Amino acid sequence: MAQLKVTQVRSDIGAKKNQRDSLRSLGLKRIHDVVVKEDRPEIRGMIFAVSHLVKVEEVE
Repeated sequence: MAQLKVTQVRSDIGAKKNQRDSLRSLGLKRIHDVVVKEDRPEIRGMIFAVSHLVKVEEVE
């Protein structure tokens, strides 16, 4: 299964609570944090909620 490399590029200050919660659930705490997650619908949904705060790359 493909994996997604998610990098936080913007701060969550001023973001809505559900967006801050999505970042925490992804494992992102500060700018330039990077996590690799499985490409699943639940992860895609969290990424969609914070798409303006993160950068996503596909990893094989």
